[in-house]
Amino acid sequence: MSRSIRLVSAIALLTVAGLGLAGCSASASSSDNAASAKASKAESLKDFGTLDELAAAAKAEGKLNVIALPRDWANYGNIIDAFSKKYGIKVNELQPNGSSADEIAAAKNNKGLDTAPDVFNIGDTIANSSEKYLAVYRNQAWDEVDPSLKDADGHFIAGEGGFLSIGYDSAKVPEPKTFNDLLGSDYKGLAISGDPTKNAPGLAAVGLATLQEGGTLDNFQPGIDFFGKLNKAGNLISVQPSSATVVSGETKLIISYDYSNVAYGRDLPTWKVTIPEGTGYGSFLYQAINKDAPHPAAARLWQEFLYQADQQNQWIKSGARSPIEAALVKAGTVDKAALAGLPAAPAKYVIPTIEQSKKAGELVATNWAPAVG
Repeated sequence: MSRSIRLVSAIALLTVAGLGLAGCSASASSSDNAASAKASKAESLKDFGTLDELAAAAKAEGKLNVIALPRDWANYGNIIDAFSKKYGIKVNELQPNGSSADEIAAAKNNKGLDTAPDVFNIGDTIANSSEKYLAVYRNQAWDEVDPSLKDADGHFIAGEGGFLSIGYDSAKVPEPKTFNDLLGSDYKGLAISGDPTKNAPGLAAVGLATLQEGGTLDNFQPGIDFFGKLNKAGNLISVQPSSATVVSGETKLIISYDYSNVAYGRDLPTWKVTIPEGTGYGSFLYQAINKDAPHPAAARLWQEFLYQADQQNQWIKSGARSPIEAALVKAGTVDKAALAGLPAAPAKYVIPTIEQSKKAGELVATNWAPAVG
């Protein structure tokens, strides 16, 4: 409305028709604001209305700010483009390579601004420690997700998942069969997907190392100690891995989720992915909504959209696991070819509970720097 008033003043056309149009604009703007305000308090779709009504409110907001979603991570590029095309909403992609901690920091530092993130894709450790920044929202797929993979109070729910793996350039290093192999002089240039004190893939790498060292998910110290040995051997490098670092040879090995390791090596024919022998480590990232989202309707629409079959199948096509796979199979909506093409799971594996991840995060935050630097 304010733009209309400035325009009318500038050209000095104070006509009855002009006043009528300005009145219509004011009404529409007021209606849009009311819908956004209602969305910001909605803890489920039922609290707001129908999916079509939520879509209309989100379209009126016109924007969605996502953060820390690389376009080659779990096919998020395809998902973002599909959302934008379907609803006519501009998606702003903030800090694509940011960590879970960066996501929460962005919400804190940009609170009240249109540039704040609307939604998060974060590790459960960060989610657990950041609930005051997270809105309560249970999407329509909530009941299909195992209770161990969602917050009992409704703040976050499991998103894409996978098993920890080792990606490596087979032209430069031999295949590592076990974690202990990584201590050898052949394995220089090993990276993990981010600082384990700040993001989920890094913490998961420590979890896998813990299991490989004979430890349990109740105490990640053996994993921390192992990375301390890797660092002393000169094999561990503190580089954020990407497709570019793989092609350049800067990162010859990467410990990360199986689906992200596949994506890292998409441009290098000699890149291979293996899951080491022994107990495997499975992990999920978690979807959440910023409590102070600048576009609250779009944020909730995004979460509803993500858990529809098409987007879940995009995750599966990338090699990631869906937390509602069983429901998709039962409904006959799963992409069977994509499901059959998932990387082989370890013969034996564990998935940490939210409480185990929380304790692991606290331990790593205290002991990582003294061990690794």
